[in-house]
Amino acid sequence: MKRPALPTTTPLPTITAAQALDAQQRFVAGVAEHLSEGAVFRSDAGVVPGLGQPDTTRRTERVLAAAFGADDACLVQGAGTGAIRAALSAGPWTEGRRRLIVHDAPDYSTTATTFRDGLVECVRVDFEDLAAVRRVMEEESSAWVYVQHTRQRLADAHQPADVIAVAAQAGRRVIVDDNYAVFRTPRIGIELGADISAFSLFKLHGPEGIGVVLGAGDVVDRVRHANYSGGGQVQGHQALAALQALVMVPLNWAAQAEATVELARSLADGEVEGIVDARLANVQDLCVIALLDEPVAEQVPQWAASQGAAPFPVGSNSRYEITPLVYRLSSSTLEAQPDLREWAVRINPMRAGAQLTADLLRRAIAERRA
Repeated sequence: MKRPALPTTTPLPTITAAQALDAQQRFVAGVAEHLSEGAVFRSDAGVVPGLGQPDTTRRTERVLAAAFGADDACLVQGAGTGAIRAALSAGPWTEGRRRLIVHDAPDYSTTATTFRDGLVECVRVDFEDLAAVRRVMEEESSAWVYVQHTRQRLADAHQPADVIAVAAQAGRRVIVDDNYAVFRTPRIGIELGADISAFSLFKLHGPEGIGVVLGAGDVVDRVRHANYSGGGQVQGHQALAALQALVMVPLNWAAQAEATVELARSLADGEVEGIVDARLANVQDLCVIALLDEPVAEQVPQWAASQGAAPFPVGSNSRYEITPLVYRLSSSTLEAQPDLREWAVRINPMRAGAQLTADLLRRAIAERRA
């Protein structure tokens, strides 16, 4: 069996320590403004008269909106997928048709389900070709644009900011799936000019199942109106727990990005026997794609787990994940490049440094070869 080659990757920009500290201070400023007089230590529940939601939840939403420079924000149940579904449901669809301009690449599995169940008519165009993107946007006068911030294919090289700019010029509104991009990249979708950013707070060390839709006030208002039911509300204690985690996440992600870049460099230099090449990539989270010298990609995660690695993801950077993740490539990545299935794994240091992650891999591969 011939070993495939890894494609050239074009990682998205990573957040710096200085940018992370700035993001943290924006959150702290928002907390001081919107959770004053001890409100940061209290939480409530229920459909509060006049608000239609818990007071703590509404205050937290104002903090999120201020921190990202958005008109408004709405916390929703269902994590990132729930946030995307809520945002798409709030779109001003015309004549009952849900036409959405999307990248001509395999969709993330839950996104594909959302499109199917929401009866979305996907208009596919390769975002690598901005001229083609411009033509389609001019032709599709009523369609919204959907951008997945992180890569759908290993070889993707386009910058989401460029696609958003073309959409703005064509008068199209844009929803961005910012899962795996918040605090990993310097700016998220709405900060790049999109109308809406939707993402999971569970992936940002928050409670299970909490997501957020933030951006244009008219869209967020429709999301909030549709989420009026008491059973669908994000309760105050959940909102506060998400906010408490978010304050520390930017600094954590900056350190993780530095470790991931260092790990990619060391693996590409051949410092772990059994790994012949490595690429830094945004396939879901920022991670390292490692090419093996033998077709044992299905076994490597188990070998690494025996040395202390996480055997599977929980939320890909949830609060549960501490040790490095060594795992298979995502289903959308493999759909685009199935020849890597038996030859490549993805590695995310999580809270570990580059050296600890490399040592773990070295022990795992060496033990199984002994």
